[in-house]
Amino acid sequence: MPVATRDKVQALSKDFRSQRRVASLLGVSPSQVSRWIRSGGVDPDNAEKVDALEHAMASLLRLYEPEAAEAWLVGLNPHLGARPIDLVRAGRASELLRAISAERAGSYA
Repeated sequence: MPVATRDKVQALSKDFRSQRRVASLLGVSPSQVSRWIRSGGVDPDNAEKVDALEHAMASLLRLYEPEAAEAWLVGLNPHLGARPIDLVRAGRASELLRAISAERAGSYA
């Protein structure tokens, strides 16, 4: 059974230490994140972003401590030529996951 988006948002709020930080990373308002947790109703575009961020963070936490994982997400990445979080916001999860795989393999741009 798939994990509910509401549960993913709650887990991300713990990983990033606040709902406000999750909202900032996803490019939405903090009140929107609160509504997602309360009602579980997330539109399909934002659900995809939540899925991508949750998958990316879970993968990064296998490599790094939480602070370093977040820094990787918001910093410029040589494999991407962009910030990984911008790919989450743009719905380009496959590129992001390839970059994480390259990071795990120790590849360099």
